[in-house]
Amino acid sequence: MSGEIAEQPEVLRRLLAEGAPAIRETARLVAERKPRFVLLSARGTSDHAALYAKYLIEVELGLPCGLTSMSTTTAYGATAHLEDVLVIAVSQSGGSPDLAASATAAAEAGAITLAVTNNPDSPLAEISQFHIDLLAGPEKALPATKTYTAELMALYLFVKGLRGEDGSAAAQVPDLAAEVLERGDEVRHLAGRYRFAERMVITSRGYGLPTAKEAALKLMETSYIPALAYSGADLLHGPLAMVDNISPVIAIVTEGRGGQALQPVLDRLRGRGADLVVVGPRAQVAAASGGFALPTGRIPEALQPLLEILPLQKLAYEVAIARGQDPDAPRALSKVTETR
Repeated sequence: MSGEIAEQPEVLRRLLAEGAPAIRETARLVAERKPRFVLLSARGTSDHAALYAKYLIEVELGLPCGLTSMSTTTAYGATAHLEDVLVIAVSQSGGSPDLAASATAAAEAGAITLAVTNNPDSPLAEISQFHIDLLAGPEKALPATKTYTAELMALYLFVKGLRGEDGSAAAQVPDLAAEVLERGDEVRHLAGRYRFAERMVITSRGYGLPTAKEAALKLMETSYIPALAYSGADLLHGPLAMVDNISPVIAIVTEGRGGQALQPVLDRLRGRGADLVVVGPRAQVAAASGGFALPTGRIPEALQPLLEILPLQKLAYEVAIARGQDPDAPRALSKVTETR
């Protein structure tokens, strides 16, 4: 896991250099079909990448977009009417039977189907009309790290391509990612706060929400800490009641509208005396109990999730090690999860 976390700047450089032209061409061909609606299918870590794409599509394109409930097709046998609908299936391996079945059903229902995977020879890639290869190389650790950020980058380039743009702002991301990953000692120090944590709350809004959900998953699957991820808006609708002065809370604060929308939540958390750690702009970190400052002001808000997740991946790794767990092989898990 540690080695694959470290690979991410190079994976992103490779995707920009070798994968971007094919992604732009795929986007051009899809745009010609003029999809009226977008549906996203995914599981686990890829589900969080799909949520990121949902924000991108709705904000950048103004298209209605939703996350599919695959069991409506695979378990209930429902038939959808998907003419002129773009269905994007996001999967590291492309091997889960329910994703393949869902993509097949979507194509039969008239959808435009696109697979985003790290395996061009996978069943999902073969079934789909279009495919985007993440070019991330083999990922051996069970917790997905480099494939997640590659999914984010690929989806960003694809959505920009649908707008007829080249996504050139993403060129800065690999170098910024390398800068963030060089600060491992800061994350190791931060991990000391959570070695004995019994539960954690992770919150964000907007583009940062997928990061919160992915960080919670990483902590749960590597160190077995119950980590609850909430939109800041949802946190105020009830779960805030469980936060007290000994409850660890991590807030992912994007520099932009999502961070602005989260500000009242941060104020409420401070008012409750929460142990608040911030991942985001330096000024927000300074106002919290601790945190990890990111160079987010140098890239658009839509690209900041590619940096936000990096210290949180490292945090999950370091907490697992501190608690005596093996983050490469979490108990009861396998690399390809075959849901149906």
